[in-house]
Amino acid sequence: MPSALTLQSLPLFPLGAVLFPGGVLPLRIFEVRYLDMIGRCHKAGAPFGVVLLTQGHEVRQPGTNTETFSHVGTLATISDFDNPRPGLMMIRANGAQRFRITASDQLRHGLWVADVERIPADMAVPIPDDLKVTATALGKLIQSLQQKTGGSPDQLPIQAPWRLDDCGWVANRWCELLPLPVQLKQRMMELDNPLVRLELVSDVLARTGIAS
Repeated sequence: MPSALTLQSLPLFPLGAVLFPGGVLPLRIFEVRYLDMIGRCHKAGAPFGVVLLTQGHEVRQPGTNTETFSHVGTLATISDFDNPRPGLMMIRANGAQRFRITASDQLRHGLWVADVERIPADMAVPIPDDLKVTATALGKLIQSLQQKTGGSPDQLPIQAPWRLDDCGWVANRWCELLPLPVQLKQRMMELDNPLVRLELVSDVLARTGIAS
């Protein structure tokens, strides 16, 4: 069995949100610890890791340094970068491969780094007939969003190419768009079986009447 692909000293960005593989993450960065980290990642073309905060705040509060986060996250690669003024960066990052933290450490200036092993990407699983309504509803929603944004890809919360025939891709996009609790989104993201993830999403859509 081949050994797991690993990354050492991966810089982490704990957030109150879950990034899914194939997802889009716009970020406005002004904390010193992240300005330096994002600047280095952008210059080197290197990824950073997005993990869900389970305790603490996205922005450090005076006198409170306690931060805890989930041990499964998603690699993020920077696709758009803007530095409109000193002390502010605006980026758009894309979700890549999931990872599992094997060790983590907080540096003196507050940045977290971790040794991680990458989790294999979802297998491509065709959508079964009884779940195709979820893909159809997502396709209609994408068309509606395109009309509202004038077709500008930078304004869409979903990036092409559309893989409306793939269980994992459709499930991930619904998980991003639905107003689910972040803890539930995290559990969905961690699921190894994309068909099970889509079945759970389908249940939510049926209960809300979005797709039934």
